[in-house]
Amino acid sequence: MDEPLAALAARIRHCRICVEAPLGKPLPHEPRPVVVPSSSAKILIAGQAPGTKVHASGLPFDDASGDRLRDWLGVGRAQFYDPALFAIAPMGFCFPGQDIRGSDLPPRRECAPAWRGELMAAMPQIELVLAIGLYAQAWHLPRSRQRRSLTDTVADWRTVIASGVSPKVLPLPHPSWRNTAWIRRHPWFETELLAFLRAEVARLSEADTRKNTS
Repeated sequence: MDEPLAALAARIRHCRICVEAPLGKPLPHEPRPVVVPSSSAKILIAGQAPGTKVHASGLPFDDASGDRLRDWLGVGRAQFYDPALFAIAPMGFCFPGQDIRGSDLPPRRECAPAWRGELMAAMPQIELVLAIGLYAQAWHLPRSRQRRSLTDTVADWRTVIASGVSPKVLPLPHPSWRNTAWIRRHPWFETELLAFLRAEVARLSEADTRKNTS
């Protein structure tokens, strides 16, 4: 990681904006920002926000959703957590807490406006953003490429990926077990979109490996 990005990462990891200058109710627990920036990775995984397990471990996607995401990508844990291959930056860096039903709350509203523009500018080498969920898609896609629902946006992935947005953006649903029924209802997701995703991951990872060993 280059020095400017390392300095930015250190600032992010010490951020307390959701406690000290919140938009609405403050974060109900101690902040623990989770982010894996990279100066060399071509792929950025833009998720939603850490859950309870990730908040406890400090390791992004360190849960069953992460297992499914790694299967989608066609990589193992060692590759997934190699910052030379993947940068990981959720829309909200801290676990936002849960509602009365025990479901995770949306990403904190303070986080992306405070940090995301600067973070993206510090990683100009990113070629592909995996925009997981509506919040990431709303930030990384121009409004003209966002559809009425997540399903419509993901179904339109070919148009989105070819739209000329730089870096390219591939919209994805969240890899949560809650979306298992959605995946079954949309077989094209596994047969078409995931085939494309795995090919892109292999291509961009191979390019990074050649660069790092040359």
